[in-house]
Amino acid sequence: MPKAIRIHEYGGPEVLRWEDVEVGDPGAGQLRIRHAAIGLNYIDIYHRTGLYPLPSLPWTLGMEGAGRVEAVGEGVTEFQVGDRIAYASPPVGAYAEVRLIPADRVVALPDTIDDPTAAAMMLQGMTAQYLLRRTYRVQPGDAILLHAAAGGVGLIASQWARQLGALVIGTVGSDEKAEIARAHGCHHVIVYTRENFVERVREITNGQGVAVVYDSVGKETFMGSLDCLRPLGMMVSFGNASGPVPAFEPGILSAKGSLFLTRPTLMHYTAQRRDLLASAADLFDVVAIGAVNIEVRQTYPLAETAQAHRDLEARKTTGSTVLLPG
Repeated sequence: MPKAIRIHEYGGPEVLRWEDVEVGDPGAGQLRIRHAAIGLNYIDIYHRTGLYPLPSLPWTLGMEGAGRVEAVGEGVTEFQVGDRIAYASPPVGAYAEVRLIPADRVVALPDTIDDPTAAAMMLQGMTAQYLLRRTYRVQPGDAILLHAAAGGVGLIASQWARQLGALVIGTVGSDEKAEIARAHGCHHVIVYTRENFVERVREITNGQGVAVVYDSVGKETFMGSLDCLRPLGMMVSFGNASGPVPAFEPGILSAKGSLFLTRPTLMHYTAQRRDLLASAADLFDVVAIGAVNIEVRQTYPLAETAQAHRDLEARKTTGSTVLLPG
């Protein structure tokens, strides 16, 4: 019987259980897939803690994976048994050796991309794609601020933004992470633990501010990020690693320069299959031409997912992390 990491209650990493699960045959419109690699993402922690509630409990966590099709349900014509696929999409349930998933939520993998790379790039890479190409479409010469620049999304987005001609400013928490961020596209790196990132951004931009801030940190950085923007700039708050952003008076946006604010998610940007396919194709293209290099910087056995969660929450990881079944 295949195994999976499930939770029966919300809480810390200790609630993650390695259990036998029944999978069964795919229904109409579904695929049964056997994972070769599974992506670890911060949204998994939000699901584990209940910040983003799951449909019910017990439930298998995980939003991203890569592997092969084992069985095809009625009505599925786009995929066949043996096809290599990847995904980064609901329904939640990737922390499993085998799972069922709607066929319209997966994409075919090019032969040039191996399974661990695919599992490391789909959610973070398509997040970078919608941030840079759709939420705020980065133009040559734009100055941008990217928090958590040595994280999974950060390393991809900084490379991609540089390829688009942006001046890329990143924030990190240590000198070690600063070196990694510089090696992956950041023109300027701010170590926020000892530098005031607002002051440094203003220095770097000669007092002008940046066109856009991409902020996955949340509570700790939100208000400072607003002060980094130029008039009519855009604040893109796409994560809560330090906790949810507290309520604030919308008039602040006017006072600080008629700013724009959005709180996007990948799931809305890829809800339509045509958008999912376009996002994945754009990502595959920049990887294929070498503009973005995907690095799997940590791997853990799937059975040891609890330790992977501890390390991610403690900010001990950099870049992409992959969980490996059996």
